[in-house]
Amino acid sequence: MHGREFFTARTVAEALAGFRPARRTLVETVPLAAALHRVPAAAVPAPGPLPGFVRSTVDGFAVRAADTYGASDGLPSYLDLVGVVRMGEAPTVAVPPGGCAAMPTGGVLPAGADAVVMVEYTAEPMPGTIEVTRPVAPGGGLVRADEDVVAGAALVPAGRPLRAPDLGLLAAAGVTAVQVHARPRVAIVSTGDEVVPPCTAEPAPGRVRDATASALAGLVADAGGEPVIVGIVPDDPGALETTLRGVLPDADLVVVSAGSSVGARDETAGAVAALGEIWCHGLAIKPGKPTLLAECDGVPVVGLPGNPLSALVVFRLVGVPLVWRLAGCGNPPPEPGTRVRLSRDLASAAGRLDVVQVTVREGVAEPLFGPSALLSVLTRADGYLVVPEPATGLDAGSEVEVTLYR
Repeated sequence: MHGREFFTARTVAEALAGFRPARRTLVETVPLAAALHRVPAAAVPAPGPLPGFVRSTVDGFAVRAADTYGASDGLPSYLDLVGVVRMGEAPTVAVPPGGCAAMPTGGVLPAGADAVVMVEYTAEPMPGTIEVTRPVAPGGGLVRADEDVVAGAALVPAGRPLRAPDLGLLAAAGVTAVQVHARPRVAIVSTGDEVVPPCTAEPAPGRVRDATASALAGLVADAGGEPVIVGIVPDDPGALETTLRGVLPDADLVVVSAGSSVGARDETAGAVAALGEIWCHGLAIKPGKPTLLAECDGVPVVGLPGNPLSALVVFRLVGVPLVWRLAGCGNPPPEPGTRVRLSRDLASAAGRLDVVQVTVREGVAEPLFGPSALLSVLTRADGYLVVPEPATGLDAGSEVEVTLYR
């Protein structure tokens, strides 16, 4: 059955659009100091308008705009200085017709005034008299009481990770705690008779330290998840099924790093099929074709190839969006990218998405090649480019989009 599924591999676009488990993490309340990059469970309404009062955006003089109409260098307007507005205090003066008050940036507009003229367009030819050489329109040099946020409007939307400016806006509104989705718990299971823990001092011949689990944990944490490294399971379907039964109740997502052989992949598929439904077994992508997507007891399961490079490439494209989705984020934050020229021809097969690691120097992308078992290809890369499914390659000198690693 699984062999037939390989011949009808899904595209990455189909996987992103079609494999959309309904599971979401629970909601918890966190203080603002711990809310960066967390995903609000609901929009947070503004309890009042912001900034909450009419304030000056420039240093200058609060005026009645009509008193400055027609003012110029050759024919200035002269206004009586009636007082000073202090920063952080309510005004103690009002501006009458023909008068003005000195204003700091951020100060509260005094009664009677409807604009602030910049200090650069004024002079004090004599004590108590201000000369204005530029007219100002009503509302000039001001921010309305609700110009930043109207009372009741959403300070931050639901479903978008909180950024630093969001925290500032929430703080300005007096919001000190936010209801957010809990970090998804991602259970990472390594399989393979040849895999040993990273702490193994001298692996026996034919044994390799588990590099994939640590790297996957980093990707999970970077996507706002909570990685849980379960350990290494031998190439035995019964053992893997038992392990999966044990981790599913406490996990929001299970990731299985499978062996590289066809037999090991089939064992993974068999263990997963015994517990749930396989959505696809095979993606039209290089590297990473032997990828499995499934759902067991409402928990999504991603089966990855055993080779570290392939596993990390696929998980970045398919697994990371899943982690964000589980945390209530429908559109994961975009990774940084840049447009550069390709240094050499790249061959590809139509109908398959090719992910190519590259270095970027002075606007040129240089492809990196190597077996999918070599992690050093990823550590040397500045990012990756994608050769889309319909293409049979890319020409040297063509402009390409490179997604950069952070």
